[in-house]
Amino acid sequence: MSIVDELNKTFGMTDQITFLSGPAGMAVVEIENSLGCASMALQGAHLVGFQAMGEQPLIWMSDEAVFAPGKSLRGGVPVCWPWFGPHATDSSLPGHGPARTVEWKPVASSSLEDGRTSISFEMVETDATRRQCAHPLRVQLHVTVGSTLQMTLETTNLGATPFTLGDALHTYFLVGDVRQAQVEGLDGCDYLDKVAGGKHTQQGAVTIASEVDRIYLGTGHSCAIVDPVMGRRILIRSEGSASTIVWNPWIEKTLRMGDLGPDGYLKMLCVETANAADDVVELAAGATHRLAVEYSSEAL
Repeated sequence: MSIVDELNKTFGMTDQITFLSGPAGMAVVEIENSLGCASMALQGAHLVGFQAMGEQPLIWMSDEAVFAPGKSLRGGVPVCWPWFGPHATDSSLPGHGPARTVEWKPVASSSLEDGRTSISFEMVETDATRRQCAHPLRVQLHVTVGSTLQMTLETTNLGATPFTLGDALHTYFLVGDVRQAQVEGLDGCDYLDKVAGGKHTQQGAVTIASEVDRIYLGTGHSCAIVDPVMGRRILIRSEGSASTIVWNPWIEKTLRMGDLGPDGYLKMLCVETANAADDVVELAAGATHRLAVEYSSEAL
């Protein structure tokens, strides 16, 4: 019996959850019900698509994303864990941690009474991940698909000492034209500007007219992308998150990246729910932290 067959036997659900062999033989899972649909790669527990029934896709994936072992996919929802960005003390470790490039295993699936579908994954530890993070941790990702998309990244400290945790759901949202989109809900927040340098305070809505890479600190539990071209507002609600990252690589960095497509930057905007920079979590021994998001959209 193949791995895909075993997964379907254990966690598959007729007409709702189906495991398949995807691009380059990478295992993927398709989730579908009367309310919405989503797809995920088991490498990185990487969500690559979500669409509420009767609505336009919410998530952007690059047409030039490379599906290969150990390589993060460009677009979707990469999981950054257990640190965000460069490691605080060891620059040789992978940016954003190992979680987005290693295998995750399904641990539960269910059909909910309200018509939604839920599936949970746990990161598979290897010698390589233990070398990169020796502290004993368990991380799971719980995903619920319906007319909205809910994702909860759950980290448990299995060790006897505290652990400093950074994490993020590095979500790429689909927009009609990023030059006309705005991010509301961050007015008055301080942010670290990784392009211009320094700390600044946001005035009004965030707009994109050049490369933007900002960590907004001490943010609230909701913000929104206003997209007049697609005629919608993308609503982002969160819990267990103190930071919000807004990122668009613009033209020059897009050309250097190689897997975003020449005009990909115009169609995507990352608004990431996170605990990063000054907002990392001190996770006590035996404690569990949950970073949770819910994504939905409404017409303008």
